[in-house]
Amino acid sequence: MVAALAKALREQLGLTQEEVGKMTGYTASAISAMETCAQPASDAMLVALEKAIGGGLGLFEKARKLMLMEKYPPQFKDFALMEAEAVTLSSYQTYVIDGLFQTPAYARALIGGGFPQLQNGQVDELVEARIARRALFERTDPTPMVELILDEAALRRTIGSEDIQRDQLYALADDAERENVSLQVVRLNRGARGSHAGTRGDMVLVVTKEHEHVVYLEVEDESTLISDPVKVARLNHRYAKIRSQALSPDESVSFIRKLAGEERT
Repeated sequence: MVAALAKALREQLGLTQEEVGKMTGYTASAISAMETCAQPASDAMLVALEKAIGGGLGLFEKARKLMLMEKYPPQFKDFALMEAEAVTLSSYQTYVIDGLFQTPAYARALIGGGFPQLQNGQVDELVEARIARRALFERTDPTPMVELILDEAALRRTIGSEDIQRDQLYALADDAERENVSLQVVRLNRGARGSHAGTRGDMVLVVTKEHEHVVYLEVEDESTLISDPVKVARLNHRYAKIRSQALSPDESVSFIRKLAGEERT
């Protein structure tokens, strides 16, 4: 639809692909690739198209959110819009930093280093889409409550390089200072105390804009969205137990900053 609209508006204005390219800072071949869907429009291209040929209609601006959704992996697309509109988002992650909190460098290293490996263009699109999710932090109508519980292993597992991991830890601590964010850490020795409620894996609990309660689970590129009230209640109780076994928010932020400043090997 974006490709068809861009072509129709360009032709209505009597412009060539080369002329639109000059107006937007892209080559004629890039405009052609966008119009034929050989290479979908990037977020930056949509912004440029809105200024160049949008005619004040705001169509390309409205398309930005939907185009970003299209770039998410298949298993995440159904959940992406729900996350963006969530009233409350509570995440427990054991292996890596939650995608919502990732820096561009960390996200690129994580996505680009997976298996099977992706082409650079695919990595760029996925990183762009992941970082765009951070708009949730700035939303004000209504302001969402975002809660993250991280296993200490995710903090200590180096992704990309020591510098990338260190910068990620500092960024994580900075995000935790936001008024609508709460961050807690489950220490590695939690199980030594005889009880660890988080051994069954990751989960994301959501209160939707309609105030429905759902749980999102994802493993090995497969996802499950749970809405059955009985199952959701059981997972909510487990999440609450994990939270009770974690460090306090203040202790957690101090621990992350200390870990970031340590000499890591």
